[in-house]
Amino acid sequence: MSDLAPMREQVYADPRPKEHFDRFHERARTREPDWAYELVRLLTSLYGYTLLRARAISVENVPGRGAVILAPNHFSFMDHFLIGCYIRRKVRFMAKSQLFKRPMQFIYSHGGVFPVRRGARDEETFITAETILARGGAVAMYCEGGRSRTGKVGEQAKRGIGRLALESGAPVVPIAIHGSSRIRNWKRLQFPKITIQYGEPIRWEQLSDSTREQQQAVADEILTEIRGLYAGLEEHGRRGILRRVREQRRARRRAPKGAAVA
Repeated sequence: MSDLAPMREQVYADPRPKEHFDRFHERARTREPDWAYELVRLLTSLYGYTLLRARAISVENVPGRGAVILAPNHFSFMDHFLIGCYIRRKVRFMAKSQLFKRPMQFIYSHGGVFPVRRGARDEETFITAETILARGGAVAMYCEGGRSRTGKVGEQAKRGIGRLALESGAPVVPIAIHGSSRIRNWKRLQFPKITIQYGEPIRWEQLSDSTREQQQAVADEILTEIRGLYAGLEEHGRRGILRRVREQRRARRRAPKGAAVA
């Protein structure tokens, strides 16, 4: 018997036409998140800090300004909020179009979230994401597409994140969120300990006409980095990784200028 609470069945196709979501994309492209973002961030951060005991490692790897793509693994609906808890800048999220229904669509649109129509060639989503990045914003995108239903990081990356990285030229910060697969166990009064580790930024040369193969190769490389971070947390735990990170920082400070530190 699995120790994870069951998830609802995924619904990929949204019967509503593309035009239904144009207003949400327009708002995301032209306006910044407002009070709704700050309110949701406050409430979810309190939940994360207390019941989930969420803590971050190497949050300084996220640039304080300028375009950046945040690439976490995806187990829970809380992952969006967890990666933003320790980041001062506002993070813009993609969310499946099915979530854009009243009354929550008001919170999503005012919070800077924009829709993606899964199962469709949704060019509007890429236009919105690239517009935000061109203004120096931060966009979160999941390598695996939807949530993992197994409690493990997926084996196959979706090439969309590779396309966004290449077309925008923005650096990508791989992120491992450990423990969030058990957040849905709250009905059993089980609250996991969450750790969010931010990896070193990776950047590729900007290509406006990248091929599908190039996009997939970049997406696979990002997912490999995420899997490596996650495996480290699985093996060494939060304390072990914190100890390693501190040792690496001390080694960098002691190393001669220009020397590489493993």
